Amino acid sequence: MRLKEQALAIIAGLEQEYPLAECTLDYENAWQLLVSVRLAAQCTDARVNVVTAELFSKYPSPAALVEAGPQAVEEIVRPCGLGRSKARDICLCMTQLCEKYGGHVPDDFDALLALPGVGRKSANLIMGDVFGKPAIVTDTHCIRLCGRMGLTENKEPRKVEMDLWKIIPPEKSNDFCHRLVLHGRAVCDARKPRCEACCVKQYCKTWQAQQKSTQKTQTP
Repeated sequence: MRLKEQALAIIAGLEQEYPLAECTLDYENAWQLLVSVRLAAQCTDARVNVVTAELFSKYPSPAALVEAGPQAVEEIVRPCGLGRSKARDICLCMTQLCEKYGGHVPDDFDALLALPGVGRKSANLIMGDVFGKPAIVTDTHCIRLCGRMGLTENKEPRKVEMDLWKIIPPEKSNDFCHRLVLHGRAVCDARKPRCEACCVKQYCKTWQAQQKSTQKTQTP
């Protein structure tokens, strides 16, 4: 099976297993997602959602966050870890949104990358979830699962993203990445993957290799 055919088969299997594909961060608009994804670095989405509920209630706009300043923001976001740097990036980012875009998030990938604290993963998430454009979010689940399945041999996020663009249909890209997150949490655990319960195991290079190894061991 060619790599593109393998990718399409995996996409189909994940679509059937996880019909609802959506971001697990809670947000109502683009600037809130920008804040949430910055807080999600080295932190669980569940904890981020608890923190942002308080943060967005107290500071309901980019301008309000700018006026509050990094110290006030840090007091709330500290449970997400790296509170000082995250608060600084959030306030700088909101400042640029207010000064350059009237408080609105630009729908241009390069413009998003130019914002403080925004990398390719964050920019792709915004482009896909907010603006409905093709996007590949190379988070830890995406990199790990695509590596196990044999869709890429790279581990560096940008290289993984470029590899996947070659084999994932653009219209499937954003939902595919969300389903990888769901599958990584439910089945393909980093420490103890439950391969027997995997809906796409027949297309996974790691599982195929394990099967061949088992067959060799059992052959007299």
